Parts: sequence; structure tokens; C-alpha cells
Amino acid sequence: MTKNLQKGSKKLLNAWAFYDWANSVYSLVIASAIFPIFYGALTIIKDEQGTIINDTVPFLGFEFNNDTLISYVTAAAFLVVSILSPFLSGIADYVGNKKVFMKFFCYLGAFSCIGLFWFNMEYLWFGLLCYFLALIGFWASLVFYNSYLPDIAFKEQQDAISAKGYSMGYIGSVILLVLCLAMILMYETFGFESENLPTRLSFVLTGIWWIGFSQYTYYYLPEGNKKEKLTGDVLLNGFKELISIWVKIKADKALRRYLAAFFVYSMAVQTIMLVATYFGIEELDWGDTDSTVGLIVSILLIQLVAVLGAVITSKSSARFGNINTLIVLNVIWICICAFAYTITTPNEFYFIAAFVGLVMGGIQSLSRSTYSKYIPSDTKDTASYFSFYDVSEKIGIVIGMLSYGYVAQITGSIRYAILFFILFFVVGVFLLLRIPRKKSK
Repeated sequence: MTKNLQKGSKKLLNAWAFYDWANSVYSLVIASAIFPIFYGALTIIKDEQGTIINDTVPFLGFEFNNDTLISYVTAAAFLVVSILSPFLSGIADYVGNKKVFMKFFCYLGAFSCIGLFWFNMEYLWFGLLCYFLALIGFWASLVFYNSYLPDIAFKEQQDAISAKGYSMGYIGSVILLVLCLAMILMYETFGFESENLPTRLSFVLTGIWWIGFSQYTYYYLPEGNKKEKLTGDVLLNGFKELISIWVKIKADKALRRYLAAFFVYSMAVQTIMLVATYFGIEELDWGDTDSTVGLIVSILLIQLVAVLGAVITSKSSARFGNINTLIVLNVIWICICAFAYTITTPNEFYFIAAFVGLVMGGIQSLSRSTYSKYIPSDTKDTASYFSFYDVSEKIGIVIGMLSYGYVAQITGSIRYAILFFILFFVVGVFLLLRIPRKKSK
């Protein structure tokens, strides 16, 4: 059953934003914190002094660097999302049932997170499959979730509610991460024999949290903009729906140029966020500091500071405009990459993590709401519009992850890839400067 609420109503806006609270635990526990450390522990062999002596992984008859393998699987999953989401979005807009698609991918992602409980080297293919499907479920559900923004909020509300969604996601994911860390670090207190079982249970809790809290969002979100009945030629009609939106995007210079700029700078932002933990594992000299605890502290720092970043960015965009604020954020990212190339100690990593959190929360929430503002006010095909936003982001991540994996494979160092991403931010600034300001963005 769905509750029918008016566009712009506080309860509807909060229900929409609450999905960030539900699904962001994937971003933190699986993509950023516990799973990368768990994967590293499984795939890296160290000597008694903690020096890496082997980080290759046999898979499908080939030997892969462990970073390269996970980056290729990640890139493949994003490629699948990039191919699927436009067609599914076109179908959802044609039939008017985008909440059905959002639910499907939500449950696919959540149950795949639960499947990571059985991740081990003996059945590596199953663990990587669960990781692959969890990523697809998370990002594909976001296509339909993001597309609700212009449906549920007026333009003057979109920056603030987008920032609120990200803020809720950061806070909610930190709560679950702290609970999981308590189980892992104090496993004896909870009656566990080692860290292994509570670590695996963290993946189960992530899936349960995601499914459980998303129900509040589903109760209040409308089904979609009902248009046509489901017929046998729905795929063809969905494709036609997509083509019509693409024609409109090409005719809108401001929207077209913003999408190009977003594609370039988002490529670097999303890739850096995905590889940050792996960078900390392999490129820092932790000395006597427990690297696992240090990485978790830095990730928590990023999440908490990101809440502040999202709020500050929302207020800044209201005063200086969305595009001007995005330009400043890109410049800050350039400085972060340059400094990250030089860091070697945990304290330097914590310092840069604070700045990453500040601009991460801002650039994600503002990018989403800025794109939403460029969508014509009277459009009903919001899922199709956001599929192009999503494809720009995902194809960018595919390129970014493949670049990262290739550089890591041939150089043995992630630093050169981080330095290379400066170029994308520079181009992003150039493209943002070319966007017409007639719509006061």
C-alpha cells in the first residue's frame, strides 16, 4: 500500500531522503570499510613484520594482482548498470512503475550483501558474484531513487533535500558501522571465537538494514507517473522513450554541457572514493599503528565530515549558485589529489580524509540536485532523464576503475593513478565554465 502525498510535502520529502539512510550502509560497509579490509586480509599474504610477500590471486586460470581483480569486477558491474539502466528507465517511464524497479534492485543488492557471508578463497567465484550483484543492485536502484527528486520536490527545495538525503545516509551508515566494529573488535565480549564470524555477520546486517529501512520510503513514494499498460512490445516502447529524452537533452545546451562536465569530474570523484581504502592498505607506513583500526577511523572521519560538507554546500549554492560552487569543489579536489600523492603516514591520511569528506558530501548532493534543476518542470519522464545522469556516472567509473587497475598492475603503485585524476578535475572545471548561466544555476 502506498500513501498519496502532495509534491513538496515535508513527510514525502523526508520519506524520499530516508532511502539514503537505508542504502548508504552498502557504500560504507561493503564499498569502503569492512569488505575491502576483509578482502585484503583474504588475498594478501604478509610476513611476521607485516611486509606484503604475495598479493596475487588465481582466478579463472589467470593470476591477478588482488587490487586489479577487484577493480575489474567493479568495472564490469558498473558497465552492466550502464547498459541496463537506460532501457529499464525507458520502460519504467513508459509503463509508470519505476518503484517496482527500484524495489527489485534494492532487494537484489541487499540479498547479495547477505551472500557475502560465504565469501572465501575456495569459492572465490561465488563471493565475487555476490559482490558484483550487490554493486549492481545498489547503483541501479539509485537511478530510480534519484529520478523521484523532481517528482517529489519543487526546484527551490531540491538542493536542501538532496543534501539532507546524503547527510542521513552518512549518519545512518556510521551507526551500523560502529555496531559492526564493536562486534569485530570486541568479539570475545559478544561470545565469538575470532574476528571472522562477526566480520561476515556485518555483511548480513547490511542487507537486513537496507531492506528494513527502505520500507518507510516505499510506503510514501508514488508508484510513478502512470502512462501505458504493460504490453509485449514494452522494450521497443521503452527504447523509443529513451530516444525522445536524448533528443531533448541534445537540444538543451545547458543540460548537455552540464552532463558532460559531470561525466568528467565524477569519473575521478567516484573512483577515488572506491579505491581510498585500498590506497590506505598498500601505500601507507602504519608502523606500530593497527592499520585496520586506522583505516576505520579515517572512514568514520570522512563520513562524519561529509554531513557538514553537504550542508555547507547546500547553503553555498543558495548564495553563489550551483555551478560556481561545483567549480570551487573541483579545485579543492585538485589540491587533494596533489597532496595525496605525497602522503606516507597515518596522520597525513587522516588529514586528507577530513578534506575528502568535506568535498565528497558536497559534490555528490549538489551534482544530483543541479541535474534535477535542469530537467524541464513539466516532464514526467524523470527516470529516463536520470538514466543519462546515471550512465554518465557509471561509464566514468568504468573508465576510472580500469585506469586505476591498469596503472596498479604495471607500476605496482596506486599513487600514479591518483595523480592522473587531477587531469579530470581540470577538464571538469573547464567544462563547468562553459555552461550557460541563463537558468541561474
